[in-house]
Amino acid sequence: MSTKTVSKSNAAVIEHRDQLIASFAKGEKPPERWRIGTEHEKFVYALNDHRAPSYDEPGGIRDLLMALTEFGWEPVMEGGNVIALSGTDGSVSLEPAGQFELSGAPLDNLHQTCGETGRHLEQVLKLGERFGIGFLGLGMWPDKTRAELPIMPKGRYAIMLRHMPRVGSMGLDMMLRTCTIQVNLDYQTEADMVKKFRVGLALQPLATALFANSPFTEGKPNGMLSYRSHIWSDTDPARTGMLPFVFEDGFGYERYADYALDVPMYFVYRDGKYIDAAGLSFRDFLKGELSVLPGELPTTDDWNDHLSTAFPEVRLKSFLEMRGADGGPWSRICALPAFWVGLLYDQSALDAAWDLVKGWSMEERELLRSSVPKLALDAPLPGGGTLRDIAGEVLDVSHSGLSARARLDAGGSNETGFLDPLREIVRSGKVPAQMLLDRYHGDWNGDVSRIYEEMRF
Repeated sequence: MSTKTVSKSNAAVIEHRDQLIASFAKGEKPPERWRIGTEHEKFVYALNDHRAPSYDEPGGIRDLLMALTEFGWEPVMEGGNVIALSGTDGSVSLEPAGQFELSGAPLDNLHQTCGETGRHLEQVLKLGERFGIGFLGLGMWPDKTRAELPIMPKGRYAIMLRHMPRVGSMGLDMMLRTCTIQVNLDYQTEADMVKKFRVGLALQPLATALFANSPFTEGKPNGMLSYRSHIWSDTDPARTGMLPFVFEDGFGYERYADYALDVPMYFVYRDGKYIDAAGLSFRDFLKGELSVLPGELPTTDDWNDHLSTAFPEVRLKSFLEMRGADGGPWSRICALPAFWVGLLYDQSALDAAWDLVKGWSMEERELLRSSVPKLALDAPLPGGGTLRDIAGEVLDVSHSGLSARARLDAGGSNETGFLDPLREIVRSGKVPAQMLLDRYHGDWNGDVSRIYEEMRF
């Protein structure tokens, strides 16, 4: 989730609807300026007892953040607490229960992305040895209850934690017990955004399946392969889902702005503090009728903050966010952006991907999305068969897109090698969660705690 750093006193007041739409149009870039922004979260735990460390304890989350300043990171403060770090590799931030996130810098190619990931993980692993903490790449805590998890001192999270139980049964699980990998990608024009959005939504279930990595809850199999994805089905229906209107004729910036205006607010940020606006309407804000700030009009900063509180499977800001994957180990952090860059950053690949999915109905897309958390690659495919029937073909399309980009590393290799972990999943026929379940029922002998030693970074 986004970390707010400052209130921009010079942000423009929104006086016209066109300013809302312009926030999307300003993201348009020519292909040579397209960048890759990768975000990945991981669980932090104490090596001696697998406990999730609190913010304040010695060697806990605050100390870990501050120790990262040894590598050039700069603290970001809120209410006297360091709640994030900024640096040349993007930002390090905290999810609600102390999950550690790197929101990477916008980079030209996947070689740089993997280098950035490597630097970050080497830094936190070095500090982990000092503090006696480890890091786990999964989609959900395998054994922790909500009550066993700490809460980080971030104002927006306090508001969300109060509001989530009012609108869904699993919102607190989303906040406290899950981790993800995401990638943020650019578009050239409104039409380019629309096509990428549609392909991203239609194929998001395949990304969810390939990265499915959350089969345990509170120490036992939960009946799902991506429980993290299942959690989103009852988090907050007003701000989640597959967005059927994206596939309707005439979809574009204006229609997404209308959707975002209908998403209930969470907060307004003023003078370093979050003001609780949960459930209120941004449309009222535009009229100066927001009850918590009567007579005040929103700024472009407020609009950008509000856009960050919608959580669909693909999200539009001034770029597109692919949001369907569970957290995972080092190699899959690089594989997720490779999958989407290959599909969306080459025109021939994008056209081929659209040809695969353009005939699917909204009902078929919804059925696929709802089936994937439990069935992964065995989820029913529109027109018959299962998702595994097209997985290899989609990876071939992505491979062709990466090959056409021809971004080479110092050794002359292109970016296609970053798809290898996904090729192996398709070849083996088992997604990561199924491999974990095999271990659980096999040599782990039903002991989920083995995951901490065998699956840590």
